[in-house]
Amino acid sequence: MLQDAAPITVPDGASAMTIHVAWEPGDPGTPPHRHSGPAFGYVIEGAVRFELEGEPERIIEAGGTFWEPGGDAIHYQDGNALDDARTEFVVTMLCAPGKPMLELVDEEELKQRAHLRAPRPTA
Repeated sequence: MLQDAAPITVPDGASAMTIHVAWEPGDPGTPPHRHSGPAFGYVIEGAVRFELEGEPERIIEAGGTFWEPGGDAIHYQDGNALDDARTEFVVTMLCAPGKPMLELVDEEELKQRAHLRAPRPTA
């Protein structure tokens, strides 16, 4: 087994989309965003810098998996953690009817919810 996620909430009437994402070295990935339903991913090569609201930032290397619950939770980071190699992953996202698959979070909301973000790593 690669991943076990429970409990999950799937929106009634959800649709699903599976995509292949490829980032060049150092690509920061998608800006802070959320999904209306859960998302499940598998890193094919490289390493993903992954951070969900309330959880510390972590690196997921090739062969590793990730998931996010969707809904209100902000996904802060999902970029390439490597400066010298490409990163690729596959992700299946479930989406509530009438909602976008991915919704960017604006700066004002990020400020309002800053207290929910896990402490940042120190350099």
